[in-house]
Amino acid sequence: MLVRGIGGIVLVALGAVWIAQGTGAMSGSAMSGHGQYALLGVAVALIGLFLLVRAWRVRNNDRRQHP
Repeated sequence: MLVRGIGGIVLVALGAVWIAQGTGAMSGSAMSGHGQYALLGVAVALIGLFLLVRAWRVRNNDRRQHP
């Protein structure tokens, strides 16, 4: 649960940076202004969100089963 949550947070943050660089909102790297990195960022952020939702569901299920 903890690993999924931390991994999800890291992937969402990484995806957000890639989206910003790919769209040109953040400059200073070779990725800046290249749209394919924005698309990769969306994919990575979605995977991170999936991990966060899974971690949250597991946590809530554990709480319900062990009051």
